Amino acid sequence: MTDSTTVAIVGGGPAGMVLGLLLARAGIEVTVLEKHADFLRDFRGDTVHPTTLRLLDELGLGERFAALPQSKVDHAEFTVGDTSLTMVDFRRLRQPHPYIAMVPQWDLLNLLAEAGQAEPTYTLRLCHEVTGLLRSGARVAGVTYTSPDGDGELRADLTVACDGRTSVVRQCAGLVARDFPVPFDVWWFRLPRDSSAEYTLIPRIAPGRMVIMIPREGYFQLAYLIPKGSDARLRARGLDALKAELAELIPEADTDSLTTLDQVKFLDVRLNRLSRWHTDGLLCLGDAAHAMSPVGGVGINMAVQDAVGAATLLAGPLRRGAVTDRDLAAVRKRRLPPAAVTQAVQCLLHKRLVAPILNGHNADPPAAITALIRRLPWLSVIPAYLVGVGVRPEHAPAFARR
Repeated sequence: MTDSTTVAIVGGGPAGMVLGLLLARAGIEVTVLEKHADFLRDFRGDTVHPTTLRLLDELGLGERFAALPQSKVDHAEFTVGDTSLTMVDFRRLRQPHPYIAMVPQWDLLNLLAEAGQAEPTYTLRLCHEVTGLLRSGARVAGVTYTSPDGDGELRADLTVACDGRTSVVRQCAGLVARDFPVPFDVWWFRLPRDSSAEYTLIPRIAPGRMVIMIPREGYFQLAYLIPKGSDARLRARGLDALKAELAELIPEADTDSLTTLDQVKFLDVRLNRLSRWHTDGLLCLGDAAHAMSPVGGVGINMAVQDAVGAATLLAGPLRRGAVTDRDLAAVRKRRLPPAAVTQAVQCLLHKRLVAPILNGHNADPPAAITALIRRLPWLSVIPAYLVGVGVRPEHAPAFARR
């Protein structure tokens, strides 16, 4: 089977779905290929940041998003001595939505898919797994895929890789990312949640251990940070050892629902970035271009901002039918600084905060920082801005607004 489109987007994550919607609203023929049958997969990021919330307003989707079941996190506190200290305060941001919305990612992706399918030039193909690239000489001319109906080809003027940190498209194109050191991996699992209690995204910390509790409807999605490469060794200790550690970190938690370590999923955390985001006819965005650390929960927001920046720059050339190497390079030029700065901050936090804790050192925030924030509470807006807004926030282009 052979078909054609103007833009083939590989991957139905936040970057792919936002890019597909925006380009379709520009009147450009777009086909999004997603290998799964739906978006309902657990242990994905749930944070929707203030700039993404503003973008949804600009796209006319704000009211529909607000109707989704969600929790809101507007500040984060650390326990310092006998008191709590607000270290990150989103309420101080000058944004229409000064908080992080905690929404299951599949709800956000379904919302974007419904909005895209309202556009006549938009096509979403589920159960389509991309297996390789088509070429016309040295130029990427589309993708090959497998689906329930058999193998096929989709020819495209532009192919965009939004298929994540293990991108098949990036690998087929021969693009190699530079890896940065990461001192931890993550165990993901669920625990029941008392919906009447309030929680923040500040980790529960003890020397050698750290766990982040992400509130969802009826349960917590827990990210349990473990030293890099220690998955097999820690599993060999058995389930009771994990439960004992959780009892110390989260004494109020009910761990009876954990009956086997098979419920604990492993994430190999990576932090990397491509030096070149494109080849002729192909562009990488989101985690395919720069895999982000879970620290700060900024990966979704970065992917969305990449998609908005790319759509803003490429809609015109795509309408004219002539996307050049210079056009694709302009996307990297626009989106590289935010990615590089954010990853640099993450590397610093890995080195100064996460690694010492996992090595058994004192888990308290530095005394100089806590003293400064006690004296100048408004400084809590700085980390809130870095996490919630970012280095270069994007606005929806005029052609996509509703």
